[in-house]
Amino acid sequence: MESQDPYVIFDSWFKEARESELNDGNAMALATADANGHPSVRMVLLKGHGPDADGKGGFIFYTNLESRKGGELAANPHVALLFHWKSLRRQVRIEGPITQVSDATADAYFASRARDSQLGAWASDQSRPLDSRATFEARFAEVKARFEGRDVPRPPHWTGNIVSPTRIEFWQDREFRLHERWVFDCEGDGWRTQMLYP
Repeated sequence: MESQDPYVIFDSWFKEARESELNDGNAMALATADANGHPSVRMVLLKGHGPDADGKGGFIFYTNLESRKGGELAANPHVALLFHWKSLRRQVRIEGPITQVSDATADAYFASRARDSQLGAWASDQSRPLDSRATFEARFAEVKARFEGRDVPRPPHWTGNIVSPTRIEFWQDREFRLHERWVFDCEGDGWRTQMLYP
């Protein structure tokens, strides 16, 4: 590995992925489990990453807290992330607990979204049954009319989560499935690094 700091390695790989992946180089699989340990996985978008002023930090994504994933995060605030960058033949696996970002951080990100995305956050009862696309489009039209001529505030049920990694694994494809794997385990204020058999 080119560094003993997993954030530095991730930054380098992520930059390459944003340039090489055809669509959504920031897409990641988010695995959660409910209170009974039943798993669920879906794709979300990474919206921030890296260490904070204390050198901790993590990986940020946003969601509706009333969705299925929101309920699972509330019941079991431990997740796994997976980035698979097929064009680079690389994967990054991340595990750790989640906490919500501050209201100020969530408000700032929500304000940066396209207006229709902001309106969609109000119109969608994410993960709940929907009788028809027309119903959703009518709700969107109602929300659009309600906020006509003014800023769209962040819904109280919509926020960001930050995954504070306890483990980060970098996987590089090699010929004949003789892959290269490096794992970083959080240890106090630093990281313990080791290679793994492929």
